[in-house]
Amino acid sequence: MRIVKSFFIAFSLYSGIPVPQFEWREEDMKYVFCFFPWVGAVIGVCFYCWMRLCDRFCAGVLCRTLTGAAIPLFITGGIHLDGFLDTMDALHSYQPRERKLEILKDSHIGAYAVIMLAVYGLICLGALSEIERRELQRIVCGGFFLSRCLCGISAVSFPPAKKEGMLFSFVKCAPKRVVRAVLCLEGAVCIGVMLCSSLPAGALVAGAALLSFVCYFYRSRKEFGGVTGDTAGCFVVCCEGCVIAAAAAAEIFIFS
Repeated sequence: MRIVKSFFIAFSLYSGIPVPQFEWREEDMKYVFCFFPWVGAVIGVCFYCWMRLCDRFCAGVLCRTLTGAAIPLFITGGIHLDGFLDTMDALHSYQPRERKLEILKDSHIGAYAVIMLAVYGLICLGALSEIERRELQRIVCGGFFLSRCLCGISAVSFPPAKKEGMLFSFVKCAPKRVVRAVLCLEGAVCIGVMLCSSLPAGALVAGAALLSFVCYFYRSRKEFGGVTGDTAGCFVVCCEGCVIAAAAAAEIFIFS
């Protein structure tokens, strides 16, 4: 029953999908991160169905791209994008570490958050418009799952920037070795499926996701002294951006 509750908590927290509500107890939160990637699986299924629907009815590139990019926002409610905006403001403040952590808590959006969101959106929309092959679309769908596997691994493996907040409360009660093992297994299976779809493209996209994971480790430790809920959300957004960009590169340079 605790595992079932962890499943519902994961979807309640990291998506806007209606699930049964109940009082959250510490023992019910142990395996939340194990189910975090399955939110990405739902996004991937919806994204792939939309792409197939667009092919079936010959929808235009603009409609396919813009609506496809909006699907993750519809499902998650923009929770990770909020972390991206806060992190961009903190990083571009060029203030001492303590001040950056304070900026992460600030609910106001600064100029750099808007600028970086615009840059990110333009790059992702441009890259997404290039992805037409079905195997590449399947790989991108896997990227939504893989990004959350890597985010969960970072949460239970990387040092926390502060001993407070929602992320820390979940990590504190999680059996780290078990959760890490489950997430590594899920991530390995996901990469395997991506490689089966297309070996060169799958390797390129998985490599881009893993590279973003390494960069996240060093950047978060250098800038903030560890990870927080906001930096975790920022990583999910950036990792998905790297996946889409790598898939577009595969479309252009491998399959053209």
